[in-house]
Amino acid sequence: MKIAILDDYQDCVRNLDCFRLLEEHEVKVFNHSARGTGQLAIRLAGYDVLVLIRERTSITKALLDKLPHVKLISQTGRWGGHCIEHIDIAAASARGVVVTEGGSDPVAPAELTWALIMAAQRKIALYTCNLKDGLWQTASVSPLRNTLGSRLSGKTLGIWGYGNVGRIVAGYGSAFGMRILIWGGQASRQRAISEGYETAASKEVLFEEADVISMHLRLCAETRAIVTAADLDCMKPEALFVNTSGAQLVAPGVLEAALQQGRPGSAALDVFENEPLPPGSALLRMENVLATPHLGYVEKECYERMFGDAFQNVLDFAAGTPKNVVHPPVLSFTP
Repeated sequence: MKIAILDDYQDCVRNLDCFRLLEEHEVKVFNHSARGTGQLAIRLAGYDVLVLIRERTSITKALLDKLPHVKLISQTGRWGGHCIEHIDIAAASARGVVVTEGGSDPVAPAELTWALIMAAQRKIALYTCNLKDGLWQTASVSPLRNTLGSRLSGKTLGIWGYGNVGRIVAGYGSAFGMRILIWGGQASRQRAISEGYETAASKEVLFEEADVISMHLRLCAETRAIVTAADLDCMKPEALFVNTSGAQLVAPGVLEAALQQGRPGSAALDVFENEPLPPGSALLRMENVLATPHLGYVEKECYERMFGDAFQNVLDFAAGTPKNVVHPPVLSFTP
């Protein structure tokens, strides 16, 4: 089969151990994103299989209508059909295109979350950049922002979403001597209580009491824009807002405005409305924002698992036994 692997920005997929799984197939790895239905249709014409790196490319009905050869979309990571917003599942089903998913790895995003929290609290990136310019122990050339960092021990870590990633982050916070405060759905809160953690009496209490808030919700229709301006306005002026889950969890434009108004005092972000993030983005010009280029899952072990699963799904499909299908099976297909 002809297989297209999309959006491998770092050109690293071909160097993974699991890439050997596809050695009997014709594979093309694209390192640069294409924008617009027309460009994507030209690029992907003639391919039987699309392997997607997370949600970097949207597969719409209009695009699928222009790709008659596509039989399989193999999605890296685990999503659950109701949360795959970047693929038109209904259009794929109607076209007879099988959509599969793989496994997830909570360790990589949890570790990245903790790295952001520590770096933001101690202003590591700011100190490092200024040191390269010859400025010793200087967080900012602005006297108002040249302030001290802050320890985590004794502070309150608010976690919204106690799933696999949130659970690991809670453990990190406990190890650093933080008070852990959980918010989320009823099942999420019950799980946290059963494991010895405190839950917030309400969402408002979470935002009011937390010194650090870390978002660990899966992005779907129910959680889109779930963080409002009123929520952020409840935060302490010195509080940190951390988001490694999905930029769209926050209502559009709300975080930028809140940071300018001083509640919260700072943010650490790994996810953005538009990715790759344009260099002129307002967020990148704000000293109280620590930004990383969506690195939550971008590390060797996580890639081996995600792509290993995605490639195995391709092989299973080619053998006529598709597995991990995220929508009702199509009536018929021909690998």
